[in-house]
Amino acid sequence: MKKILVSLVAILMAAPSFAQFSSGGFELDKQSLYYGVRFGGTIASISGDRSLGNKVGITLGGVIGLRLSETTPVFLESGLYYTQRGAKDNEWEITHNNFEIPILVKYGFKVSDDIALLPFVGPYFAYAISKEEKYKGHDVSASYPRVNRNNVGFKLGCGAEYHKLYIEAGYQFGVTNILDSDDLSARNNALFANLGINF
Repeated sequence: MKKILVSLVAILMAAPSFAQFSSGGFELDKQSLYYGVRFGGTIASISGDRSLGNKVGITLGGVIGLRLSETTPVFLESGLYYTQRGAKDNEWEITHNNFEIPILVKYGFKVSDDIALLPFVGPYFAYAISKEEKYKGHDVSASYPRVNRNNVGFKLGCGAEYHKLYIEAGYQFGVTNILDSDDLSARNNALFANLGINF
């Protein structure tokens, strides 16, 4: 896992050297393309027929965004994130290390000459590159369904940018059943908050 994180960080740090455009931040009346890095955390849980409580994880990612209109500050943003997800209760603990790709639509509002607000919404697609399930007690694994690696859902929230500095917070709610079961259904949800820089 350490090798994966080191490789992802190296890719993200190398991104500016390959970029041919620089936004200099969200200049809503000029910008056509931006890219950036994100770091933050999540508080994830599982809801449904089998509910589990909160588990804290980290987020690391890189994003790229494109302005969709010359007259309106609407942006399409995607990227690649490494996210830690999961949930736990007194008997069962799940940890997923995901690669996640969101596809977000953002709309920019200028609060002042230096600050922009950017609410966003859109789907995300996640795949667990590794997962761990811990059971407390004896033979409880026989009564718990296995957890799928795929997770699809929606992401909504709001970001704010001051020059190149960026902060965002929001909520992700899963729409696919993460349990490998025909009888039980559960979905992965998470609160998230990220800090970042846009170039």
